[in-house]
Amino acid sequence: MPSLPQEGVIQAPSPLNLNTELPYQNTMKKKVRKKKKKEIITANVAGTKFEIVRLVIDEMGFMKTPDEDETSNLIWCDSAVQQEKIAELQNYQRINHFPGMGEICRKDFLARNMTKMIKSRPLDYTFVPRTWIFPSEYTQFQNYVKELKKKRKQKTFIVKPANGAMGHGISLIRNGDKLPSQDHLIVQEYIEKPFLMEGYKFDLRIYILVTSCDPLKIFLYHDGLVRMGTEKYIPPNESNLTQLYMHLTNYSVNKHNERFERDETEDKGSKRSIKWFTEFLQENQHDVAKFWSDISDLVVKTLIVAEPHVLHAYRMCRPGQPPGSESVCFEVLGFDILLDRKLKPWLLEINRAPSFGTDQKIDYDVKRGVLLNALKLLNIRTSDKRRNLAKQKAEAQRRLYGQNSIKRLLPGSSDWEQQRHQLERRKEELKERLAQVRKQISQEEHENRHMGNYRRIYPPEDKTLLEKYENLLAVAFQTFLSGRAASFQRELNNPLKKMKEEDILDLLEQCEIDDEKLMGKTTKHRGPKPLCSMPESTEIMKRQKYYSSDSSYDSSSSSSESEENEKEEYQNKKREEKQVTYNLKQSSHCKLIQQSK
Repeated sequence: MPSLPQEGVIQAPSPLNLNTELPYQNTMKKKVRKKKKKEIITANVAGTKFEIVRLVIDEMGFMKTPDEDETSNLIWCDSAVQQEKIAELQNYQRINHFPGMGEICRKDFLARNMTKMIKSRPLDYTFVPRTWIFPSEYTQFQNYVKELKKKRKQKTFIVKPANGAMGHGISLIRNGDKLPSQDHLIVQEYIEKPFLMEGYKFDLRIYILVTSCDPLKIFLYHDGLVRMGTEKYIPPNESNLTQLYMHLTNYSVNKHNERFERDETEDKGSKRSIKWFTEFLQENQHDVAKFWSDISDLVVKTLIVAEPHVLHAYRMCRPGQPPGSESVCFEVLGFDILLDRKLKPWLLEINRAPSFGTDQKIDYDVKRGVLLNALKLLNIRTSDKRRNLAKQKAEAQRRLYGQNSIKRLLPGSSDWEQQRHQLERRKEELKERLAQVRKQISQEEHENRHMGNYRRIYPPEDKTLLEKYENLLAVAFQTFLSGRAASFQRELNNPLKKMKEEDILDLLEQCEIDDEKLMGKTTKHRGPKPLCSMPESTEIMKRQKYYSSDSSYDSSSSSSESEENEKEEYQNKKREEKQVTYNLKQSSHCKLIQQSK
């Protein structure tokens, strides 16, 4: 009620003022839609000294976080990362090192693991120079030198520290007797007939990206660096063994020579690009396709040796990883490869922390491409963090309320109950694997669209080559698993890991038929199920997904960034359809009333 006028005060009539304060005034405020805060991909680059990494992070539109922030989407470190740190990462995070990769990146570990594979498959691993690890193989080396003397042959050997880098401590010898027996060294046969360019010896720095170890995914970057010696090459003899500028191709060694040529172009100077080198081979009638095929083969076979170690270490860090989960680790490796005069590639070493220094323009151009294309391939999304939290919440609720969990089989259960229990477990296992396969298909589609200058070399498209690599992988696992836990062996030999989407769908359908038979129901005729990988099924899959509750997390959903926009468009479309239906019903109802009148 409005307040009454006071006595003795005459109030003139006034127009209605909407702003006058009334006791019963409606104080409800209009709901103002707040704009969604724009999500940004964050990156922690406290662990790197290279400016090019920060520049590429800015170019990608990522936001650099404070050094102490451990929640960033991307974490970049120059050195290897402790396993404890990888174990603490959330599923939405990415870090640029795998655990266990040191098995091929340390010179002594690489030699040891390669020797094991050479014993099993000598014809496949002919790209590694003959190597001895001191002090354990000192006696074998001395016996080899004695055999050479009997045959009146003399060879040159290159001696390297077991865990050295940047060319430190490397020397050439021809007399093996002078080597100390107790030092930790790597001794290799020296390749005396290298492929020369303008009279100089050189090596290739090839950049490799590994995005996953489960399953293994390898990409080769189609450019890199050609690093040349700074003294004209002469085959080793007693007088020139100490001339390291002639025999070593390491940039960190040759840059100190006054003859080192710095040039801003990719076709001159002591450092050139592999893109230019490929054109050089083409102009000189060399088989470029075979050159790249041999390089790819060398890289894949080397990483096959590492795969059992990396996978085991990754599983130890990330136990119970949900099906379809993306790898929290990736790695950019630098392969150093030497070509002999027949253009056969020889593996020298692998760097798990290749230098991203940009002393010259050619360094900047090549390394910027390596990093930029790698980050695009990784497909880090703003929604990853939100999805991860939603999934954790859903899993916690499921555990709390016991939803979708298989009931435990009680002791003394009948055969019928045991069969049903086995079927339920089988179905759950198949559904998990199906979700994983569909997510992998989605990831491959993204990779195919965003490969840039990278090329997938594992798994290869050639089925014959894939079968050959899988056989080598089986040998590598057999070598690794000798004496290991039987449970780990069973997990790796799980037949579901090699099945495709259609195979899993067939098995699921068979489980449903068997279940209906057990329940005494008549089996229904089922048509072919749509595959996620088939173009015509994409819309069906989306509709099935969008009909489900918004709060639920669909592990088999596409991982593309645009799916939320598609969902919103679809829901708006359905609302419009409902509105049109309602208007039509309303108009027809009015017509009926008019007719009855």
